[in-house]
Amino acid sequence: MSDKYDSLKLSNQLCFPLYAASKEIVRRYKPFLDELNLTYTQYIAMLVLWEHESLNVKQLGEYLFLDSGTLTPLLKKLADKGYIKRTRDTEDERNVLVSVTDKGLALREDALKVPQAMSGCINLSPEEAKVMYKLLYNLLDDQE
Repeated sequence: MSDKYDSLKLSNQLCFPLYAASKEIVRRYKPFLDELNLTYTQYIAMLVLWEHESLNVKQLGEYLFLDSGTLTPLLKKLADKGYIKRTRDTEDERNVLVSVTDKGLALREDALKVPQAMSGCINLSPEEAKVMYKLLYNLLDDQE
């Protein structure tokens, strides 16, 4: 017989293994990112900026699923480290453009080892990783 509270068991919550796995993945990134003097959130921001070189804060936030309140202090720290520069858009001063500096581009070379190192820290085959990636993005795409 089913308990009416089964739906409230932690073991029946999809959110919990997603939350716990996310925390664990970020924890495993930490030693590699410490070598780069980056937090995980700074790292993913730099990944987007290395790919696009220059974006406005809103665009960056859309890629990272982060709001400007979270991005502003993060970008300030990256600018203080010399990895990015922030400038007002000359056509619309409400928009802040974020661009990678030469120092930020040099950091990209050091960051090349992170994905390879992380692949050894995650107990998934390449095929399983592809399936998980697709499933997680299906969840994210469903939120829009």
